[in-house]
Amino acid sequence: MSFRFTAMATIVMAFLPVSAFAQSADVPKLGTCITCHGRDGVGTSPVFPNLAGQKSLYMVQQLEQFRSGARKSEVMNVVAKPLTDAEIEALANYYEGLKPSGP
Repeated sequence: MSFRFTAMATIVMAFLPVSAFAQSADVPKLGTCITCHGRDGVGTSPVFPNLAGQKSLYMVQQLEQFRSGARKSEVMNVVAKPLTDAEIEALANYYEGLKPSGP
């Protein structure tokens, strides 16, 4: 399976209907994020970074760069492009509030 196919499949998966958990979380666009980064902020695959406990300021900066295209990622540029500043802030605060996994 090629990287391009995998990336396109990931984009399609990101826009599938979300679980009841994500819909009830009161965080806009969370359902899109949990497809790759997990409900608990732990990546669903080794290629997706863990976001649990990540500092919100860093996440805001990175999402803004993905949205503008200053930071390149075939998947994240598409996912971040429609996000508003308020949605980015809410997502960053949500993931910062989760307990990081690991030892």
